Amino acid sequence: MRGASDHDWAEASDAQLLEMRLCDLGVELEDSWVADQVAQVQEEIAACGLLLRPHFWLSEEWFSPEGVPGVAIPFYLAHPRLIRLERRQMLEAEGATRASCVRLLRHELGHAVQHAFNLQRRRRWQKHFGKSSQRYPDSYRPNPASQRYVLHLDYWYAQAHPDEDFAETFAVWLTPRSRWRTRYKGWPALKKLEYVDELMRELAGRRPPVRSRARPEHLPRLRSTLAEYYEAKRGRFDYVESHVYDADLHRLFGRSDASGPSAASFLRRTRARIRRQVARGTGRHEYAIDLVLREMTNRCRQLRLRATAPADQLVNDLAVLVAARTVEYVYRRREWHAM
Repeated sequence: MRGASDHDWAEASDAQLLEMRLCDLGVELEDSWVADQVAQVQEEIAACGLLLRPHFWLSEEWFSPEGVPGVAIPFYLAHPRLIRLERRQMLEAEGATRASCVRLLRHELGHAVQHAFNLQRRRRWQKHFGKSSQRYPDSYRPNPASQRYVLHLDYWYAQAHPDEDFAETFAVWLTPRSRWRTRYKGWPALKKLEYVDELMRELAGRRPPVRSRARPEHLPRLRSTLAEYYEAKRGRFDYVESHVYDADLHRLFGRSDASGPSAASFLRRTRARIRRQVARGTGRHEYAIDLVLREMTNRCRQLRLRATAPADQLVNDLAVLVAARTVEYVYRRREWHAM
């Protein structure tokens, strides 16, 4: 296995590294710490009796493309220097801990299993999860209290789309010692888990009809520079129509003629606290969190709203709102890969 210093660019400055093309990085999945996490989830799949042998490759983001029973893993996870650059550029590196990496791999394996067996064509699958052809939502408002969906990844990810609902349910089912029957007892989501359990028993020992070994957007074929990659990545987050926040902001803050500090100044003063609270509860997507807070602050100034409620109550309510709004940026990335 290569060491962290075996690449000439490992000691380069950020500016120098950003000038490199993705295809010239020369990192390999097999040489990285992620290989152990991949081996772990492969063993979990095999232990279930599934004959699926998913393949894995390095690309720009986490995704499992339609028609391909495999999983793309972000290239930056293949080297500590690239993880540091990702964190400086995006404020976080999704999947950069062993626990979060395995959670994401199990989720993506759910997509891979769906693709391998074309599960979305089954009527019972559609009855439990909905139609896979449904568009990803342009605006998304998850219900944190809902018991119709399992909880696996952050931001109530199962609620976004039928494909995500299945992938999250599969990931919970696949996780060893998850005790899902006890954890979800009394939840409507338990019926989905029981269906997945029944379905996987049915599929055990069967060869999947879809066996493509394609590797879309494979790292060696990506000619853009790291600077171009991050510009595009931030661009997928940066568009937002500020007025979409209006109803929520009017609900939380008072009108311009109310007493109290301006809502914009309150948000500026508590921005770091809210960002930490949301990031601590969800563990990722700090760039999107910060972007949502900045847009909300600008809109509060335009609407001339006032902070009239107790500060702690406002911070807690805003943390929930920011987490919910942040998910729209996360799903926009998912839809971009689903196209």
